[in-house]
Amino acid sequence: MIVCKLFLSAQMVSNPCPTAEAEIYGCLPPFRGNTAHPQDPSMGRSKRHAGFDVIDTAVSSHTSPRIPEENRLAAERIERSSPGNGADPYNSALPEEWARVSALALKHLDRCVALEPKVLQGDDPNAIHDLRVAARRAQQVFQLIYPTPQPGEVRKLLRGLKRSRRALSEIRNYDVLLERVDAVLSRKRTARREAWEAIREHFKQRRSVKLEKALRKLAKANLSAIYVHLKECLPRIGNHSSSPGVSNPCGREQELTVEQFSARISESLDRVWKALEQQIVLSHDVHTPAVLHRTRIAAKRARYLIEVIHAFGVPGSKEALIWLRSLQTRLGDWHDLVVFEEAVIEMIADPAFLRDRLELAMQIERLIMRNRAWKSRLEQKYFEMIGDKAEFNRVRKWARRVAEAPAGHFARA
Repeated sequence: MIVCKLFLSAQMVSNPCPTAEAEIYGCLPPFRGNTAHPQDPSMGRSKRHAGFDVIDTAVSSHTSPRIPEENRLAAERIERSSPGNGADPYNSALPEEWARVSALALKHLDRCVALEPKVLQGDDPNAIHDLRVAARRAQQVFQLIYPTPQPGEVRKLLRGLKRSRRALSEIRNYDVLLERVDAVLSRKRTARREAWEAIREHFKQRRSVKLEKALRKLAKANLSAIYVHLKECLPRIGNHSSSPGVSNPCGREQELTVEQFSARISESLDRVWKALEQQIVLSHDVHTPAVLHRTRIAAKRARYLIEVIHAFGVPGSKEALIWLRSLQTRLGDWHDLVVFEEAVIEMIADPAFLRDRLELAMQIERLIMRNRAWKSRLEQKYFEMIGDKAEFNRVRKWARRVAEAPAGHFARA
């Protein structure tokens, strides 16, 4: 078993929202944690409140899948070989840029495998969130090392990493929803308290059902094995495939030169930024949840790539990250309200619920209407943000300059 210390940055945000909006929004910081922080672009959106731990009798009685013995032993070997335990992650034959990319990938993989036991054995919302973020970041770095078309072995391993992350997506949604409902019910004066309590009970029951299935999927994915094999694909000590013309154990030759690094940064940034711009333009004309959702995903992909660029200290990357996180916050909060509405509609659509608790269903319908009003306000805030041409153009010009001449920008870092 790995004993993992989680270093979490907690950002307390006051949210003096009006009473009508507070009932839906819960006077919370942005729910999924990606509040832009002007001084620290490495911070994600704000975490849950300290001490948050939703465990009802149904969930607490759940028995998490037992971690296989081979996974535990692999995890212990991983911890002993991780940086800080005497192993040097750098290959001295590599250009510095690729050595740093390799170390960054290893850092995210280490975090994934260290969090897995906590997710499997407990019911920690923070661990679930952090594992998903670490897996997404690791995937982004590997896409720089192995761009499309990827070798079959790497593609298979990254698909496994993606499945591990997606297995927990519904649990993450319910954690966010429960946090909001708990915040509303924690106030002394809460209108329609009975409706909110019924919603909380429904969410807890659904989460408990989904949790067992999700943890089985995660255990089956065998994250420790994915870690070991992906680690072998990294250009580092003991893996000489990083030398030009030498066969790579993960399926193809690697030409990891400084010029190749610049080319991949250029291609990746150009691709993700153009995709984001296209979605933003489309969202102006087509105001549908599907389009806004794709814009949110495009912003997330751009953010994770620019986080890699920021790790090199490239000038302007900090400001670009702040803008992207602000955009993500608006779209993320909007998405939370969409998920809330869908989950509550599913609840009252049950014929038995309508038959036995019709009056309560009518109260919940009023909450749905208020939720829609607040969702419209968040959409308006998003359009106001992208309508700020000066700020948007500043970030766009930076992205285009870096994509056109990455070597010069990295040289100034």
